[in-house]
Amino acid sequence: MAQSTVRPPAARRDVAPAEAAAPPRASSRVPLRHRLRRDRVLLLMVLPALLLLLVFHYVPLIGNVVAFQDYDPYIADNAFQAMSQSPWIGFEHFRHMAEDRLFWQAVRNTLAIFAIQLALFFPVPVLLALFVHSFARPRVRAVAQAVLYLPHFFSWVLVITVFQQMFGGAGLIAQVLRDHGHEGFDLMTDPGLFKFLITFELIWKDAGWGVIVFLAALAAVSPDLYEAAAMDGAGRWRRIWHIQLPALRPVVALLLVLQVGNALTVGFEQILLQRTAVGPTASEVLDTYVWNTGLDNGNFGYGAAIGIVKGVFGLLMVLGANKAAHLMGEQGVYKR
Repeated sequence: MAQSTVRPPAARRDVAPAEAAAPPRASSRVPLRHRLRRDRVLLLMVLPALLLLLVFHYVPLIGNVVAFQDYDPYIADNAFQAMSQSPWIGFEHFRHMAEDRLFWQAVRNTLAIFAIQLALFFPVPVLLALFVHSFARPRVRAVAQAVLYLPHFFSWVLVITVFQQMFGGAGLIAQVLRDHGHEGFDLMTDPGLFKFLITFELIWKDAGWGVIVFLAALAAVSPDLYEAAAMDGAGRWRRIWHIQLPALRPVVALLLVLQVGNALTVGFEQILLQRTAVGPTASEVLDTYVWNTGLDNGNFGYGAAIGIVKGVFGLLMVLGANKAAHLMGEQGVYKR
């Protein structure tokens, strides 16, 4: 009896071999408990910073309730009892703010200082980073970076003292001018130049901090791009314009958004130390005005109301700057 041959079923021709052999795709979303277990070490590392942020930034937000009260801290034994016993006055502090001439003067000074610092201070770290990155020897680059970064660790008291010894009425430059028959000057007490003075102090102190950020961005550029540009005949300026500046663009956009968010917060300690030398007309900003009104004069509710307005407008400015960064094709602080 003839045996029949059993043939295996033919494979489907409409299925590719790679697709037929591919395993089923697993879900890309990892459950929350698995992610917490996987990242538990990183979460423990971040926990102290989160606690500091919670204790010193979010818990004090409860005190903003005094902006709607005629707050008196001396009617009770502690601040919470004082808030519960202080009478409510609604938006009276905000109405007073709209009519306060000194408040609007502080706003104008704050925005003027921010505009000057944005125009003069912000480009300096970018230019210094390009200059330091052009050094061929790593040791020379490291020394230049350390020299630029060192003033960041100086206190504002020391920075202002250095400028006083250089540009004050009895400073080094004024003494040299008098020794050569010229009239001396006192830059530290000139109200008209005060906004430029604090900007140059900020440049000397904190420009090195920005240099480190931009140097890190330049270090991420592939050397192949420089070699390809050199082979195509691009000189130094062409490489800066077409390779280095585009590499810095995302970092510049991010820092610019953060800088705009701090537009209403300009050097409180720096300005407070020099306020008496030039007078409040030239030096009063929002932070010093809150200090003088809320703490020195004891008007805590009015100071809290100014802080709320400042925070709301700062948030709106961050959102607007971030939207502008998205329109320019950059990520900004967060993605769209």
